[in-house]
Amino acid sequence: MITTYCSHKPIGWFASAWDKNSLDYIGKHPACCFIKVPSALITNFDYLEQATSYKKPIIVSTGMSTLKMIDRAIDVLGDRNIHSILHCTSTYPSRPEEQNLLCIKTLKMQYPWAKVGFSNHSPGLTFMVAAVALGAEVIEMHITLDRSMYGTDQSASIEPEGVHKIVKYIRSLEQAIGDGEKVIYDSEIPIMKKLRKW
Repeated sequence: MITTYCSHKPIGWFASAWDKNSLDYIGKHPACCFIKVPSALITNFDYLEQATSYKKPIIVSTGMSTLKMIDRAIDVLGDRNIHSILHCTSTYPSRPEEQNLLCIKTLKMQYPWAKVGFSNHSPGLTFMVAAVALGAEVIEMHITLDRSMYGTDQSASIEPEGVHKIVKYIRSLEQAIGDGEKVIYDSEIPIMKKLRKW
C-alpha cells in the first residue's frame, strides 16, 4: 500500500526494521530507498552487518547511546554506507531537559563526513526548528492523524497541521540563516540615510 501511494507522488519511503526478517523484507524491497537502524538495535552487530548487505544508504538513530557505542556501530556499518546519523532521546515524549540539542554539533564534529540530523520525540515543533538552526540536515518526526488516538507514540507525534507548519518554519529558517558575513543590505540604505548620525 505504501509503495502504491508513494509512487503516485513520487515520494521515497523507508521504515525501521526491528528484526532480521523485517530487515530482509525492507532491504530487498525495490522501492525502499534507505535502511533505517532504530536506536534500540545500534548495538546489535549481527543486525548491523545484515543491514550493510543490501547496498542501500543507512540512517542511524542514536537514542540510548554514547559516542563509543555510535563509533562501534559505524565500525560495523562502514562510514561509506551511512547516509545520516540522527541525534535523539528515546523517551516518548521526551522532556525539554532531555533534548540536549548541542549533541547535533557534537555529532557533526565527530562525523564530518555524514549528514547529521534530529529525530523528534516531542509533541511540539520548537526543537525541530532549533535542531535545524544548530546544523541538522535531516529531520525525522512521528506523525499521527490524532494525538488522542491509542498508542504509545501518539503523545510524541505531530498532527498533519503541525507537519505543514514545521516544513514552512524550516524553509523560512534556511533562508534566514545566511552566510554569517556582516553586510549592509540594499534595503537598509534608505533607512541608513534617514537615521544614521555620523
